[in-house]
Amino acid sequence: MTALLDAVAAAGERLIAASDGRIAFDPRRALSRADDLDLAPPGEWSPNRHCRLIPCQDEWIAVSLARDADRDLVPAWTGSGFDEAPWDAIAASARARPATAMVADGVALHLPVARIGEASPFKAPDLYEGARDNGRVLDLSALWAGPYCGALLAEAGHEVVKVESTARPDPTPVHTPRLDRRLNGRKRRRNILFEPGALMAMVAKARVLITSGRPHALARLGLGEAEVFAANPDLLWIAITAHGWRGDAAMRVGFGDDCAAAGGLVAWNGDRPNFMGDALADPLTGIVAATLALEALAAGQCGVIDIALARTAAHFARIVA
Repeated sequence: MTALLDAVAAAGERLIAASDGRIAFDPRRALSRADDLDLAPPGEWSPNRHCRLIPCQDEWIAVSLARDADRDLVPAWTGSGFDEAPWDAIAASARARPATAMVADGVALHLPVARIGEASPFKAPDLYEGARDNGRVLDLSALWAGPYCGALLAEAGHEVVKVESTARPDPTPVHTPRLDRRLNGRKRRRNILFEPGALMAMVAKARVLITSGRPHALARLGLGEAEVFAANPDLLWIAITAHGWRGDAAMRVGFGDDCAAAGGLVAWNGDRPNFMGDALADPLTGIVAATLALEALAAGQCGVIDIALARTAAHFARIVA
């Protein structure tokens, strides 16, 4: 963990420089949400006990079961009975199968599952020259990574508006209220019904857009990439996903713990992996996304910053290896 904190401190120095010294950064605090949660020490289970590292025939996988909908899919994934305990069913199925097959079948069901170390580090964004102004930041993201990016942009002096769906609000204020204050306390908040026309009207006037949804879900809200940039060619879109914005990766789901494992950000105890912390891919992605956004704004750049949790974890895993 010391090596990771050193890597995060170095990333923080770049973030502070990009903010012209406006951001106060503490590496340990940046990775923590423990004020709100009763977390266990990391091991083969994540500190929040929603994610588990499980051995297959050949490799290890990480599986998150934080949502009822995911637990309900376990019988379809493993062939188990509906009365069998989900984790027991997954462990038994994994022992009899190679990791690639286990993950492929889970991904087909839109389950948050990944092989340890499957992801490659992110690449520098391919941006283009555009507006030089530092207008409004529109934050449509939820949970930790996207809102943390928005929080850092707000701390750097940008006007950030967090827009939440009245039908599906961000659960952070309910489950982790102190974390919510850290992530969203500097932002102006609006609650609206997510309808295509209303969202596009707001996006068309923004300088920065932060999202944490998959592209097909955003397209259903009228925010397809082509349509968005036709309405606002000077937009900087920070597209935070689990595994990537384009291609097959864009359909995958994931959370901070399974994506950290996908990036290889685990500690090995002999031939057994352990988590290194709590949902680490989330805050790491928030830090990197905010840094890239601030640097792009300073350079007057526009386009999509494709920043995935798993690829950000892989970036830091390579540094601390």
